Amino acid sequence: MSGRRTDMWDIREILRRVRLGESDRAIVKALGVSRKTVRKYRVWAAQAGLPADALPSTEQLQALLHMSLPEAPPPQTPSTVEPYRALVVRWREQGLECQAIWQRLRRDHGFTGGYGAVWRFVSRLESATPQVTVRVEVKPGDEAQVDFGYVGLLLDPATGQRRKAWAFVMTLAWSRHMYVEFVFDQTVETWLRLHQHAFAFFGAVPHRIVLDNLKAAIVKACFEDPVVQRSYQELAEHYGFLVAPCRVRTPEHKGKVESGVHYVQRNLLGSHDFIDILAANQEARVWVIQVAGQRCHGTTRQKPLVQFQEVEQAALLPLPSEPYDLAVWKQVTVGRDCYVNFEKAYYSAPYRLVGQTVWVRGGLTTVRIYYQHQLEATHPRAQQPGERHTVLGHLPPAKAAGLTTTRETCTAQAAAIGPSTAEVVARLLAQKPIDRLPMVKRLLRLGDTYGALRLERACQRALQFEAYTGQTIRSILEKGLDMAVLPPLTTAWLSTPQFARSPEELLPGLGDVSWN
Repeated sequence: MSGRRTDMWDIREILRRVRLGESDRAIVKALGVSRKTVRKYRVWAAQAGLPADALPSTEQLQALLHMSLPEAPPPQTPSTVEPYRALVVRWREQGLECQAIWQRLRRDHGFTGGYGAVWRFVSRLESATPQVTVRVEVKPGDEAQVDFGYVGLLLDPATGQRRKAWAFVMTLAWSRHMYVEFVFDQTVETWLRLHQHAFAFFGAVPHRIVLDNLKAAIVKACFEDPVVQRSYQELAEHYGFLVAPCRVRTPEHKGKVESGVHYVQRNLLGSHDFIDILAANQEARVWVIQVAGQRCHGTTRQKPLVQFQEVEQAALLPLPSEPYDLAVWKQVTVGRDCYVNFEKAYYSAPYRLVGQTVWVRGGLTTVRIYYQHQLEATHPRAQQPGERHTVLGHLPPAKAAGLTTTRETCTAQAAAIGPSTAEVVARLLAQKPIDRLPMVKRLLRLGDTYGALRLERACQRALQFEAYTGQTIRSILEKGLDMAVLPPLTTAWLSTPQFARSPEELLPGLGDVSWN
């Protein structure tokens, strides 16, 4: 030890701890004094016959020491901070540092002492009231604790690059049997998949999962009413376990897995030099069974794998009969084009929801869109980024037609109306170089206005007069000419002379005139 000078406070604290039954080693660690000093005052307390129920006052203790131990320290001058003890205790409970406390005492309470006096007072105050930890043990199968631990850089086979990696650890709280897997991220998808893998590894499900307030599981960290991430909530409902988030900044509440993560970092990673994440995960499966599972645990003094197989596994919840559809929930806004963007792909939603916030549930094979808890759309899951899935009924009727009308659909629609309409459409679409598809669309819409029968008769008339433009057919319909009887279609006019009378008949006497 440092051999520092022992003052009256140290002596009184040594005696108090001796009376409470603490070992010499524990007292040395707590107070920073030497073993020789602790042993001396332990022996002196027994010889002086100090009462077992309470220590004498500081003045009485000083007198006893002066009589029986002449080398005992002289009476101590009270700290200049002592009059402000209640304030200092309250401020430390609020998390104030010694520097801030010193400044407040000087500014608001006229304190004239130095910063060192405050620091010494706080040090003694807090070492005199050590933090008490209560170990919580649970019944077999009741609880598992989960956590991530950073493990350095591992090779990603998909990219050939080394990336930051983490170890996911799930520890069963009773047996201390664990599941370990290395990953490159802590996204919601990864978080859900890791739970699936862990439950499959155990062949069962714990009744409760204790975890940190990471975003993949807890949206809002609140001790009274934490908000569980919707995807994780669905996973918990499927497997039947309860979600138990720790209070913020209290990692000791899941100390079993914290210890497990450190054990993985020290033992598994300390005994192997992993490069590839696939190799690391293969070795982790073997290590969990052959090394971690067969060790004598420092707290339980039992082998975790044996405890799991003989007792805890039977106390866990059975796996569901149906496999879990790994689904991710996300809140998105329906864009002006009637699509939502989910995982870099696009899915249509009813146009009445444009500008509204909806929930999208992305499963392995389907994507579902919900608005106010009502299912509004279902699509197949996109297989690549940028893919677009459309239900025509989701689009405004006036806009949807433009997406579905092609040269092929126009030809089919015209054939359904009649042969004359089909002939007009075929001739218009064959014209080059101008694309007549817009004209054909407008032509076919005349059937909605005037009826298919009238459109067919109008096209028949237009063909007879070789005037089958869209404007001509519209004019025929507007004037009702399609209802008039068509003249007989003959070829006699082709043999008729260009003029009804000859020039000689029109202009007598021209026969003797020569024309140049």
